[in-house]
Amino acid sequence: MSEEDSKALELCFHPSISEITAEEWNTLSGTSDPFIRYEFLAALENHQCVGEQFGWFPYHLSVRDNNKQLVGLCPLYIKTNSYGEFVFDWSWASAYEQAGLKYYPKMVCSIPYNPVSGARLLSNDPSIKSMMVKQIIKAAEKLKLSGVHWLFTTVEDSQICNHNELQLRLGCQYHWMNHDYTSFDDFLSTFISRKRKKVKRERRMVEEQNIVIDIIHGNNASEQQIELAQYFYQDTFDRKSGVPTLNVNFFKEICQTIGHQVVFMFALLDKKIVACAISLRGDNALYGRFWGCKQEFNSLHFETCFYQGIDYCIANKLQKFEPGAQGEHKITRGFLPTKTWSAHWIDNAEFQEPIYTFCQREQDAVRAQCKELLSLSPYRSDI
Repeated sequence: MSEEDSKALELCFHPSISEITAEEWNTLSGTSDPFIRYEFLAALENHQCVGEQFGWFPYHLSVRDNNKQLVGLCPLYIKTNSYGEFVFDWSWASAYEQAGLKYYPKMVCSIPYNPVSGARLLSNDPSIKSMMVKQIIKAAEKLKLSGVHWLFTTVEDSQICNHNELQLRLGCQYHWMNHDYTSFDDFLSTFISRKRKKVKRERRMVEEQNIVIDIIHGNNASEQQIELAQYFYQDTFDRKSGVPTLNVNFFKEICQTIGHQVVFMFALLDKKIVACAISLRGDNALYGRFWGCKQEFNSLHFETCFYQGIDYCIANKLQKFEPGAQGEHKITRGFLPTKTWSAHWIDNAEFQEPIYTFCQREQDAVRAQCKELLSLSPYRSDI
């Protein structure tokens, strides 16, 4: 992009996504990834799941050409905490505090509360993506923010950030890949015998407790079912001393607007719902997000959160299942270590060097960890 072309572009930061139309936003974002869709992000804002209460202040960037055509977008938030990000920087904040400096507010380009990799620099032009990175950093400097953090970026967006001298940070999640399996048994046939027997035993335990699974998409869910799903989500956070940020009206709205991409996996005992796993799906992937249960049932968590999702992906020919952040126990059930990326810009020169050095050393440690964790793989070595 020439300097003359860049001057013709109009950049604007928006404190509300409502200042951009859904049609414009989704034209750039696409609709396959449910989290980056206008409808999902708008529902968060419409029902105060982001904002002052939780420290996520929308500050989205739009870029228009001289014909007022939208050519670039970036979902941005000014943050007053690090909650709901899943790329942990608590130690960085603590170091700032010990030095008598303020780490907050900062800026993040992220999907609130969802550690799912996806496009963050929305444009069909790589030069516009690069320009957005530069302009966002300039805005952060003007606002005197401690830094900007692009979280769970695609490989392409990570490279663009890296080319603009941001520091990449490597993480690890556990994902399942569909190798054209025809059934769950076909998938299990790729396991070594001992691991295969363990999975079968866990699934059998759920059947022996007379629990059945009912899969309902959001656009077919009743109001009562949506309320129950949200109840399970909130109860889990309450019991684990977390902060349940997603209220029932948020769930009701996304069930109305993108309901075909919302997947509820209800567990029923004597025709009564006793547990629920909440997922979202794209055109090629399923994303497990939340889980809740009224009482303890043997292996029910594995069934609803892992095995039903694999079944769903096979039946719907989805290529990938991401069941959420963390959890090495997922490996023995077929979810292998998978790299995730984020990109970071730190304003303070004294902190920039040690943080960047930490990220570089951490990459080596994460790579070594992923390699070591592969030894827990349940898959046969001859396939």
